[in-house]
Formats: sequence, C-alpha cells, structure tokens
Amino acid sequence: MRIAVFTERFLPKIDGIVTRLSQTIRHLRESGHAVLVIAPEGVADFEGTPVHGVPGFRFPLYPDQLLAIPRPSIGRALAAFQPDLIHAVNPAVLGISGFYYSSSRGVPLVVSYHTHLPKYLHYYGIGRLERLMWWGIKAGYNRADLTLATSRAAQIELQERGIRRVELWRRGVDTQLFHPQRASQQMRARLSQGHPENKLLLYVGRLSAEKEVEQCRSVLACLPGTRLALVGGGPHRRKLEEYFAGTPTHFAGYLEGAELAAAFASADVFFLPSRTETLGLVLLEAMASGCPVVAAAAGGILDIVKNGVTGHLYDPGNPMGAIPAIRQVLWDSTHRESVRRRARLDAEQWSWAAATQQLERFYREVIRRDQELPQEIAAQSAPGTPVEQVCDTLQISRATHRRLTRPQAANRGRP
Repeated sequence: MRIAVFTERFLPKIDGIVTRLSQTIRHLRESGHAVLVIAPEGVADFEGTPVHGVPGFRFPLYPDQLLAIPRPSIGRALAAFQPDLIHAVNPAVLGISGFYYSSSRGVPLVVSYHTHLPKYLHYYGIGRLERLMWWGIKAGYNRADLTLATSRAAQIELQERGIRRVELWRRGVDTQLFHPQRASQQMRARLSQGHPENKLLLYVGRLSAEKEVEQCRSVLACLPGTRLALVGGGPHRRKLEEYFAGTPTHFAGYLEGAELAAAFASADVFFLPSRTETLGLVLLEAMASGCPVVAAAAGGILDIVKNGVTGHLYDPGNPMGAIPAIRQVLWDSTHRESVRRRARLDAEQWSWAAATQQLERFYREVIRRDQELPQEIAAQSAPGTPVEQVCDTLQISRATHRRLTRPQAANRGRP
C-alpha cells in the first residue's frame, strides 16, 4: 500500500502522537508499504520515509507548535507519490487538507483522534467554544471512511457525539527501550538534583494548563523526603517554575530515547494528574520501565491501569486522593514490587508491531470497500432514490458518495 499521512505535528517535536507515528511508519515500512508524511516543516526524512514539510506560524497558546497552512506544494507531492489512502492524524489545520485531497484525488480517507482538543478549551478560558468545536469535528470526521480512536473512552465519546464508523486502534509501547534494566543511579542523581536517597516522583509530558501539573505540589507537601522531576516542556513551563519555586522540584526539560527510558526506570512513582488523556502513552512507558504509576481515573487512562494491580487510580475530583496511593507505593516494598512486576507483564502485551498490523487491516478493509462501493452505490441508486437514502443504506458519507460517483472515479487505476 501507498499511505499519505497528514499530521499537525511531527519530528523534531516529541510527544505521544509523534511517538506513535514514528513507530507506525517504521513498522509499515518494514512490512513493505510506502509512506509519505505531510507535516509542519522540521525534518525532510524519517529513516528513509520522505517528509514533505509545510511552512507555518507559531500558535500563541502553544508557542512550540507550528501551525502549517496548506499550500499547492502538497498537491504536487501527492501527485508524485500516488497514494492509495490518506490518513489524517488529529486534523485541525494542515490535516483538513487531507479531506480535500481525498476528494480531489479520489482516494479513501482515514482519520484518527488523539487529543481531547474540545476539553482543552476550558483550560484557556474559551470553554464556550467546545460545542462549536464538536460540531466541526462531527462534520469533518463523518466525511471520512473510517475514524480511529486510541482508547475505549475516546471511542465511546466520539460515537455519542454522532461520529459514525469509529474503531479502536490498539495501543503500543517499545518494551525493549522501556525496561526496568534501564535504571541508573546517575540518572536518579540528575533528576533528584544530587539527592538520590530521597523518594523520587516523576512526571513526563507536555507542560501545559490541561495537564494539571500543579497538583504535584500538594503531593510534595504531604510526603516529606520526596522530590519531584518534571520531564518535558511546553507553554506553561514559566508559570509552573514560579508555582513550584521553593519546592524540591527539578525541571529536567525534554528527554528522549535511552535517557527518557532511564528516567522512567530510575524513579519511584510516575504521577499523571491529567483528566484529558485520550490514551496516556507515557503510562505504558512507565509501566514497561517498572515504574509504578498513580493516575487520575479519567479518559483513556482507564484502558491502561488496573487499579491496585498494575498501578493506582484516584478520583480526579479529589486530587488529594492520590496521596494514599503514592504513600503505599513508596513505603510498602512488597506492594511496590508486585505492582512493578504486574505492570511490566501487562506492558509486554502491547507491541507496536501488533498495533501496526491491526492498522494495516483497517487500511486494507477501507481500500477494499472503496473498490466495491461504486457497484453497491449503482445497485442502490434506482431512479428517484434520494442520495441520503443511498448513503444511509450503505453507511457512507455524502463526501464518499460524491467521490465515487464522479465520472473519473471509475478510471482511477488504483491497484
């Protein structure tokens, strides 16, 4: 297959979406497929996969996020690549052009939902726009041939919001990179600012308002002898540095690869207070590293953590509820070792290879149905039959109907 991936973010930026995309592209190529990435400019190539960079501008709420504006060069890149399918990842600005090129080039479209953008609005004082954003998401995603959600919670919400054809894209983690054997006294000393004997609480992720990192301060106040390391960056960092001033907190900045794996494996507890996770890939990375996790019982986190077994969950409405769980993990060595072992065993089930094989099956099914639909549409389209009735019967969008009934659709020559 020849897959064109449209994404709002890619390398050199580092986050959960980029990690999933990098692993997916790597495994697709290993299976013999060709991939073209359309992304904000940054890198021209990823391990042999071409990346068509698109210029843009910095988004005020997220200065480290480049908003790339669609331009004609995308069409030229697609004409040279000749994709069988377009996959728009969390389409917002650049990704929206994936809808246009799906229609104009006559190829099917898959979209995937990775971040809870409508919920983020409340953390920036513009929550009144949530309903409008959901309207736009519904209108856009229902033009696609398939929508992928990264957690059961996200899948249910998308379906409840009126989005059709939603499948669950299984999670994955690199269990070779993230491993308990990566634990390092040198990394522990670095994260604890020279106090490796203290208990070490770890957060890894974006430093932004919706992550609610401020909750870590109350935990520190209730657990003497505990230090906190915040790994990552983002638009909220300066405010957080002011908020945590005078506390045993270290802002470690971005870490990746072996250094990130060592950070997970060297900490005593991984704490994730966010209530807006559609998946929470960092939880899987912590579990694979043998670092016990304590997280808010919300969103995609519920798919990952088995409370009291592979980690601990607490009521997100009561942030102080995290403290008893963290205390138990820190000072009950028998329980801590049990959680570490069970978490590692659970993480070993979720390989990126298996997740990508599932994605391949989704792609093939979408392409197969796209090839069969013209005949099915013709069979349902008796004279006078409304288009809406045909679409409802076949469970397709008006956009798909238009794409497949244009005169050129029958001569696309797609393999």
